[in-house]
Amino acid sequence: MKTLVTLWMFAFPLLLCAGNAPADSCNHQLYYTSPAAIWEETLPLGNGRLGMMPDGGILREHIVLNEISLWSGMEADYSNPDASKSLPAIRQLLFEGKNREAQELMYSSFVPKKQETDGRYGTYQVLGDLDIDFTYRSSSPLPDSSLTNYRRALNLRDAVAYTAFRLEDVDYRREYFVSRDRDVMLIHLTAGREGTLNFSARLSRAEHGVVTVRGNTLWMDGMLESGKPGLDGMRYRIAMQLVQNGGESSVSPEGGIRLKNGREAWLVLSAATSYAAEGTDFPGGRYAEVCDSLLESAGIRIRNEMHMRGMSAQVPALKSHVAAHRSLYDRVSLTLPATPDDTLPTNERILRFTQQESPALAALYYNYGRYLLISSTRPGSLPPNLQGLWANGVLTPWNGDYHTNINIQMNHWPLEQAGLSELYQPLTALMERLVPSGEASARTFYGDEADGWVLHMMTNVWNYTAPGEHPSWGATNTGGAWLCAHLWEHYLYTQDKDYLRRIYPVLKGAARFFSSTTVQEPSHGWLVTAPTSSPENSFYVPGDSVTPVSICMGPTMDVQLLTELYTNVITAARLLDCDADYVAKLEADLKKFPPMQISKEGYLQEWLEDYKEVDVQHRHVSHLYGLHPGNLISPESTPELAEACRMTLNRRGDEGTGWSRAWKINFWARLGDGNRAWKLFKSLLHPAVDTATGGHGSGTFPNLFCSHPPFQIDGNYGGAAGVGEMLLQSHEGFIHLLPALPDSWTTGNFRGMRVRGGASIDLDWKDGRATRAVVTALVPGKFILKMPTGAVRAQVKIGGRTHTYKEPVFPLDLNKGEAVTIHFL
Repeated sequence: MKTLVTLWMFAFPLLLCAGNAPADSCNHQLYYTSPAAIWEETLPLGNGRLGMMPDGGILREHIVLNEISLWSGMEADYSNPDASKSLPAIRQLLFEGKNREAQELMYSSFVPKKQETDGRYGTYQVLGDLDIDFTYRSSSPLPDSSLTNYRRALNLRDAVAYTAFRLEDVDYRREYFVSRDRDVMLIHLTAGREGTLNFSARLSRAEHGVVTVRGNTLWMDGMLESGKPGLDGMRYRIAMQLVQNGGESSVSPEGGIRLKNGREAWLVLSAATSYAAEGTDFPGGRYAEVCDSLLESAGIRIRNEMHMRGMSAQVPALKSHVAAHRSLYDRVSLTLPATPDDTLPTNERILRFTQQESPALAALYYNYGRYLLISSTRPGSLPPNLQGLWANGVLTPWNGDYHTNINIQMNHWPLEQAGLSELYQPLTALMERLVPSGEASARTFYGDEADGWVLHMMTNVWNYTAPGEHPSWGATNTGGAWLCAHLWEHYLYTQDKDYLRRIYPVLKGAARFFSSTTVQEPSHGWLVTAPTSSPENSFYVPGDSVTPVSICMGPTMDVQLLTELYTNVITAARLLDCDADYVAKLEADLKKFPPMQISKEGYLQEWLEDYKEVDVQHRHVSHLYGLHPGNLISPESTPELAEACRMTLNRRGDEGTGWSRAWKINFWARLGDGNRAWKLFKSLLHPAVDTATGGHGSGTFPNLFCSHPPFQIDGNYGGAAGVGEMLLQSHEGFIHLLPALPDSWTTGNFRGMRVRGGASIDLDWKDGRATRAVVTALVPGKFILKMPTGAVRAQVKIGGRTHTYKEPVFPLDLNKGEAVTIHFL
């Protein structure tokens, strides 16, 4: 019994206060005092490929399993030969101001050979379900009085979840994690008394799943539909074994894995799919072999560790996983003012936030965003999709794909500043895989004169680049241009010339498409995209206040995206000393782009004409791309445009879908209005579940998942990025400390946040003013620092000498690894 007591004393501190745990440990965990009643209360775990979400049930534990590459569908040809033939007529109608007629023509001709429910496009799907049924000494339903000390939690710093409770005078504990180093899913179950751990664990799936047994291993195999009759779809395998300490076990296809009269057990699960793609580590046709190998290796190690260490067998498996996770998570930290509410269960904390200030909740949300990024992608995997990698059904909302008109981009907004630069690899590889398909789509839909590659508003693991089937939302053709901005961001943060050489053809190819397909509109001779749309938004043409129209020429967002794309290609070409003639063409084209226009009412126009919007409070605010995440508008460099953005945001309002509210946090942070950004953060954290009806609205679910509704993970990443933008900005060529600090964030600090140019920043502030900063160069360079608000001089200590600066901005010339400490007075 002494060994068991030692285990329990060890396990709780490890999860809650692991070595060198931050002082604000409340903001590195989610916890609850009852099992999850809905999926959006369960706790997400992942290693960037595999995922699971346990609900902490007492009689039955339901755990949803995921593998990020499990898609139905197939790579297919959606070309429409009539599309390019209709392009001249569509453009002519737009030139004549007949947008409605142009849109009608597009619906009949400028669409892919694809139905809205085309099975070839596919959908991201749940891998399977793991149900664990427990039996206790009493055969009757649990009496409430016998259950005490219930708690389930997720430790963000360790990437470990647990459920613990006392029942019939026995302490039970379950720990769950998706091992980052062993690449398997692990569930560790213990009971505080010999012979009291009894359960059966079964694998199932709503469709396309067959359970079999080989030896002591439970398998579930299946094949998803390809969408084409007679063609095999993606195959998968899940394998599960039991490693036990005491008790009797059995395994069967119907009953699953059973343990009777046990004391401690591990459930070890591995999974793989037949997906394979360039730039990834997925096994393709070797999926079954890889799945079995991972399971065998992990099972043997667990058995050996259990034999050597007895009841402390979790130490090697858990410690190696935690170390791998913390190597990413511990790069950055954030501390904000604490309140008594910080110690509440997470669901209660969210509810209290509607009534009471709780600045530290922003720190928890920021940490959760970093945790979700680390858990939902990794080098060699895929980028996080609309749901990260967590899905609980075979029909995932919006196919769980990659929307390229904001959503996949928002998924990556906090990544660089949070020091997770290597997690860009899956996105970079995805874009490189899209280029051949994008080149074909360019010729098919825009004619033989179209050069380069194009991506419209959505894609999938099958390299889809054609327009969407509904031109009202599917005609947006700047998805690739926007993603190219992310490739460029990665270069700005890393200053990696080899990486720049690698991505330059992708950037140039995107620019070549637009430089070969933009046209001169007749009113001003401006160079514009046509046909296109401002993402998912619509307007009324003059004389028709009934018919919503989306198809247009040169919307403001397109102009902003192309301006940045061309500018980045020009800069990259000069850095790489190549393509001088093409640079000259891009520079000439830039001069022909429309200017950003301010309407008579003072807001920034979304279209070339100041059309009447169908919905003034539309969720997309695409024409403010130049403010964020772009770098074309700022209060300092373009004050009039910044004021027009402010008026636009006031017209749009502070409501909207979850991700829309997250984007608005970033807008207000870029405008330097911390209190308004904080107001939007509160709107983002509005409880998404109506406690009276159980209905779902926009805001935040009890497990902190963002609600569109339904759940979309982009809002989590966008909200985390917004917190970062309030504290640190570097997009204007200088380091801006505390650019949008809310009044209630009076005192705090952050460590390790990255800036463009390649530096890491530590900062302390008190009474709303920066007091001390440390700038560490990750690459050699000159870093320009702006004097923080409230400071009149800066004392910079470098190389044993102290320099005093009083200028509004001052330079820091640093070698790689060199750090300077700055005190602000």
